[in-house]
Amino acid sequence: MYKQLLDTEKRNPLSYRIDSKSTGEILSIINNEDQKVPFVVQTAIPQITTVVEDVVASFNNNGRLFYIGAGTSGRLGVLDASECPPTYGVSPSMVQGIIAGGQEALTTSVEWAEDDGQAGVESLRTVNFSKNDVLIGITASGGAAFVIEALKYARSLGAKVGAISCNKDSSVFEIIDEDHRIFIPVGPEIITGSTRMKSGTAQKLVLNMITTTAMIRIGKVFNNLMVDLRPVNEKLILRAQRLIQEITDCDEKASIELFNQSGCNTKLAITMGLFNANKKEAEEMLEKAKGSISRIMEQKNSISIV
Repeated sequence: MYKQLLDTEKRNPLSYRIDSKSTGEILSIINNEDQKVPFVVQTAIPQITTVVEDVVASFNNNGRLFYIGAGTSGRLGVLDASECPPTYGVSPSMVQGIIAGGQEALTTSVEWAEDDGQAGVESLRTVNFSKNDVLIGITASGGAAFVIEALKYARSLGAKVGAISCNKDSSVFEIIDEDHRIFIPVGPEIITGSTRMKSGTAQKLVLNMITTTAMIRIGKVFNNLMVDLRPVNEKLILRAQRLIQEITDCDEKASIELFNQSGCNTKLAITMGLFNANKKEAEEMLEKAKGSISRIMEQKNSISIV
């Protein structure tokens, strides 16, 4: 019987009779299973690499990245997309998450939304999805029509598409090439079919890897520092000023002056301080280096990376 089921729908023998366990025992069972997730994600690094390279190429061509999914998978895509603007100072349109059922589905279950394939296609048309964009389908089971039909439509436009699934024989993998199939074999969940658990954790790790690596590659990070953050509150303003101090080796007063002179642009202030440049000169340097401080350093070949 169970051999006919998808892996994510099978029963996990390690959690049999979990309802008879103590709180501590239940937590240990869950934790032991969760520890397996990063190791299976590691097996998909070659495919994740291919997808990231597509995303970087798209960004460099003024394209966008879209995630599409239903339920937990869709919510994780929206979450990852929403965190890119404050973290990396990019436009909210650069990385977007689409969830079956729309805004309502972010907080409540929208029945049958994942089975509406045409709605998936329409969701892409609504955002004027084009061949310059990248679409990544997120689906634990791999069978959501909302995701499958959207991926088919994106491919018909000539766009790059990828998919994340926790089932090797998932339907979503049948419509994309092997290099873009991000298969995360987490196995059966502790609570049968509850794919918000290991499957969701695996998906979140992969999404973190995709956007973080892509942002690093397009110059949104200097060394391992978040230099393109948007200082939209007091905490972030202080963090920006600390970054300026640390990277340019200036004192607090000088960092505040650079921050203000740059128009509260952290990366610009850092560039001004590192190269003793005014705002216009720093802007020209960053434009020439495609936004990367490291590339400016390579060009100047005179200042060591922090």
